[in-house]
Amino acid sequence: MLEGVNVALCISGSIAAVRSTELAHELRRRGASVRGVMTDAARGIIHPWSVEFATERPVVTEITGDVEHVELCGREGWADVLLLAPATANTVGKIAAAIDDTPVTTCATTALGSGIPVVIAPAMHEPMYDHPGVTDAIARVESWGVSFVPPRIEEGKAKIASENAIYLATARAAGEQPLAGKEVVVTSGATAERIDPVRVLTNRASGRTGRAIAQACYVRGADVTLVQGTGAGGGTDAAVPYATTERVESAAEMLAAVEDHAGKAEKVDALVSAAAISDYTTDAAAEKIRSGGEMTLSLAPTPKLLDTIRESYSDLTMVGFKAETSGDDEAMIEEARELLDRAGLAFVIANDASVMGGAETRVLVVRRGDVAPFAGSKADLGLRVADELTAEL
Repeated sequence: MLEGVNVALCISGSIAAVRSTELAHELRRRGASVRGVMTDAARGIIHPWSVEFATERPVVTEITGDVEHVELCGREGWADVLLLAPATANTVGKIAAAIDDTPVTTCATTALGSGIPVVIAPAMHEPMYDHPGVTDAIARVESWGVSFVPPRIEEGKAKIASENAIYLATARAAGEQPLAGKEVVVTSGATAERIDPVRVLTNRASGRTGRAIAQACYVRGADVTLVQGTGAGGGTDAAVPYATTERVESAAEMLAAVEDHAGKAEKVDALVSAAAISDYTTDAAAEKIRSGGEMTLSLAPTPKLLDTIRESYSDLTMVGFKAETSGDDEAMIEEARELLDRAGLAFVIANDASVMGGAETRVLVVRRGDVAPFAGSKADLGLRVADELTAEL
């Protein structure tokens, strides 16, 4: 998502600066070129040589006659986006007041004046983050179009956001946003049907594909709601910065959540149903079933989510997934087209169930008059789905 993007990584004097080298590595792993800019306070925490090693480029530690701030962030400058991570309360306040007394604040002022996207990831003690002057400064800078990556509030500290959250915010700010203003609901993961208070029926879906789609839609500018199944490995307790998240367990809960989101907001533009939803449910026992004896379960089919939503929302753009185990492309295409026509979908992603849980995938993008194969990472598939959705919307 950052292929070919030049990032000016500005580092101020928070103890979270110790994570800046790993952040630089992560940005580069995602395709970006990175150049470091440091305040004197940041240099007291990590040595510029560490940042130079991580970026493989010289680090700006002072503004000289070479006017580094203009070369980096001027209208014809090198940077496509300025990322300030970590940002102290002091630095945010200076940016809000247009005070330029460090290489970082001078680069930030130049970037803002040049129209270069700016992303800020604060890190400080929680009382500082809650100071009315700091919240006012953040609000003021946000009103200028600057993107803030909210910190994690833990142990009385506003800790810097995860590398993934910062990377996604940077990719969103630096790239085209064709889905800006669009509301997209994505279902992900596996649902689970209770047999008793301990046991469930579920499947092997990890939720990787759904989360990748949600991330890609976010990067393309959409406001995303992620309805996340908690069965198998699909649930996650980690904060999801790229979407409003609702965790559900059963197929009924997932359907109810999607209906609620589709019904309460007239602005929902699309639904991408990537979750592996249980096809059958059973009446759960009130107490744990004792082991050792034979047991027969009576299974009842669950309502099909896409069919049910289509009945209520005839104009909603919807995308479905169809997993098969045959290994036969023609059979997968046939099943995908049956779903495509039955639920009135924009397109269907057909895949072999063997990719469940893996990082790589191979799918067929099935439309009424076209079938396009795709092979690659699930992150890249997320981008493909987001771009296909862009064409629909």
